[in-house]
Amino acid sequence: MSSQTDSHWPPHRFAVAPMLDWTDRHCRYFHRLLTRKALLYTEMVTTGAILHGDQARHLDFDPAEHPIALQLGGSDPAELARCARIAQDWGYDQINLNVGCPSDRVQSGRFGACLMLEPRVVADGFKAMADAVDLEVSIKHRIGVDQRDSYAELVDFVGQLAEAGCRSFIVHARKAWLKGLSPKENREVPPLHYDWVYRLKQDFPQLNLIINGGISDLAACQAHLQQVDGVMLGRAAYQDPWLLARVDSQLFGASDPLQRPEQAIQSLLPYLQRHIETGGRFNNVVRHVLGLFNGQPGARRWRRLLSEQGCKPGAQAELLLQALAEVKTD
Repeated sequence: MSSQTDSHWPPHRFAVAPMLDWTDRHCRYFHRLLTRKALLYTEMVTTGAILHGDQARHLDFDPAEHPIALQLGGSDPAELARCARIAQDWGYDQINLNVGCPSDRVQSGRFGACLMLEPRVVADGFKAMADAVDLEVSIKHRIGVDQRDSYAELVDFVGQLAEAGCRSFIVHARKAWLKGLSPKENREVPPLHYDWVYRLKQDFPQLNLIINGGISDLAACQAHLQQVDGVMLGRAAYQDPWLLARVDSQLFGASDPLQRPEQAIQSLLPYLQRHIETGGRFNNVVRHVLGLFNGQPGARRWRRLLSEQGCKPGAQAELLLQALAEVKTD
């Protein structure tokens, strides 16, 4: 979408999606070893968890993780504004509002995908956050919900938010079914309509449109970037993390930080050691690296050893080196 090169690309050009139970601070630290440029996201954190829970547990991150965005779940403007201010003070680079998660638990809290049925509520929440902070505030949403799934309704939703001042939209190119499908099925069953996201960019050229959903490799990312401003990868980036090691060169025109996957493990060791020494468990960190050698000789042994031994109490950082010795990387 632009002739910019190297570091002039904005972070939203490529992002790793917020994924519940996956993109915690340990996962993000590992991903940052693989790519200096990608925008990283927290798991979705509810406003209630921040305002009434353990803020440090939900919000702490390592300085190495920048640029990093906090994804919020909520709908009350005052609570969203308070959380946005807390996030800014905590050092986050961006804030994102979840209007795409279809789970029953999220619906009962009146946030996530069900909010697509209430664009005025979303606009009020966005404006409250944007007025409260100096950070970029973005919206992540679906292309529709249940029977409210026409392109015209999508344009109305985006248009109302654009009028409220929102400039960045991450669009999961599937609609969501609020009843009858599990969250997992909602990521796989509704058909993808990338062309709708492309049309949104044509209809709203002044907005940043980031595409999400079913994207599995960097070649696909490059193709999408001919039509939209950014790409967000979820499961593909988590399950085959080494693809992140070529993001900087292929999508940002920059140098890649690592050339071989074992370098990532060597770089992760000091972090893992500190985590264990301060009372953390081996598996808190290492569960995120199981897919690093996908498709390489020894990958199965790598996963098995870390899965079987890493969950045992007292597992030490040396186990990671032991597993690395099991992998043929030549």
